[in-house]
Amino acid sequence: MKGGIQVLRAEKISTKKVSEIVVEQIEDWIRTEKVMPEEKLPSVRELCDMFEVGRSAVRDALTTLKGKGLVVVKHGEGTFVCHRNTSHLFPDLMLLSKRDISELYQVRKIVEAGVVEVAAQNATADQLERMNLALGELSRAETVEAWEADYLFHQTIAEACANDILTDLMKAVSDTMKKGIMDCHRLILSDKKLSADIAGQHIAIYEAIKANDPISARKAMLSHLTYVEELLNSHLQDSSNE
Repeated sequence: MKGGIQVLRAEKISTKKVSEIVVEQIEDWIRTEKVMPEEKLPSVRELCDMFEVGRSAVRDALTTLKGKGLVVVKHGEGTFVCHRNTSHLFPDLMLLSKRDISELYQVRKIVEAGVVEVAAQNATADQLERMNLALGELSRAETVEAWEADYLFHQTIAEACANDILTDLMKAVSDTMKKGIMDCHRLILSDKKLSADIAGQHIAIYEAIKANDPISARKAMLSHLTYVEELLNSHLQDSSNE
């Protein structure tokens, strides 16, 4: 403490390796089927040009992808995408345990079911427009980054309550909530039906809020949260049986 003012210290923020960014990009290609199973990836030189990185970064990335079981290197031929196995695409998917999922969605059901009722009565035109924009981003999403639009959709609903305590409560669980939403989007990217189901659930919530219908909004929110909870638990169970 100097002169009554606290001296703040910040830890250095680490940055990702270039090779890790290349890995994420190629994983996105595979996940969104821009490159298909058994299809040959661009050569190392072509990848260097595409990503504007050095050969060592590309080679490290390919080694990582090979270790994840996503690609196979055929000497003299090139690097090829392996047959689809979604468990390899989501190695960090279930950082949430079954207990974490249960506790998180218990909180979300209690809080967000009530929040959406109030939002259906109080949402402003600006807040409705922001919800609608988030839905638009979700409908066009082809990568896991879509979770941010999903999170913003739910946060905007909370803001529509104009209740600082509720907003703070949502922020208190935001890190775990973000992780749950991100895990959900990693899953639905691998299945078009899941994507359509989730999109339909969000639209139902939005339409009920827009119609100033708190009862329908509550039902739509509970239906959505129950669906996602069961989806995550089902995948966790499948992973544990492998």
